[in-house]
Amino acid sequence: MRYVIMANGHGTRWGGHNGIPKHLIEFDGETLLRRIVRQVAEADPGADIVISASNPRYETEGARRHAPEVNEIELDRFVPELIVDEVTFLYGDTLYSTSAIAAIVAEPTTAIDFFGDERAIVAVKSVDRDLLLRHLDRVRRLFIANEIDACKGWQVYQSYEGLSFDDVVLGPRFRILDDATVGFNTPEEHTSFTDWLRQERQHDYQP
Repeated sequence: MRYVIMANGHGTRWGGHNGIPKHLIEFDGETLLRRIVRQVAEADPGADIVISASNPRYETEGARRHAPEVNEIELDRFVPELIVDEVTFLYGDTLYSTSAIAAIVAEPTTAIDFFGDERAIVAVKSVDRDLLLRHLDRVRRLFIANEIDACKGWQVYQSYEGLSFDDVVLGPRFRILDDATVGFNTPEEHTSFTDWLRQERQHDYQP
């Protein structure tokens, strides 16, 4: 299985806070990217791990970096040239629990599965290259034609499930992870999460 850690977003809402891209924020002494690479390698020792990013600062031990050929719209994070029959896309700005990564790695799929909750998609796992490319191409064409307002993971999911692009409906190919991941886009969200994480750790260590 190939795992593509998508880190080629523009991070406009993060705004280069403290001069550090959000993918390189440290948790427990390791960057967010290094944490994801380590978690995937532990869950799947034979993993082919690729970090999709043009930024040389994102070079990370245990993975190879790939500069996307096209990075024009948000959907381009699903790098077409990296898609093979067995591929999982992970979001490089998401803090995954170890159990979340283990669940994503272990979950069998016959086509395409989406992971997350009603707020966010945090992983897409596919074992059908042509099927995934077909839906990515459809969403891209609809967005460029101004027939849909956004072009990210949700629209790929809606296209795949045959759902309306107007509503979020979690169907049979959506795997709920139950608060096992946390995403953040702004410094304020990161601060709130850090405070929450500190409280959770204090609670865990109480006798």
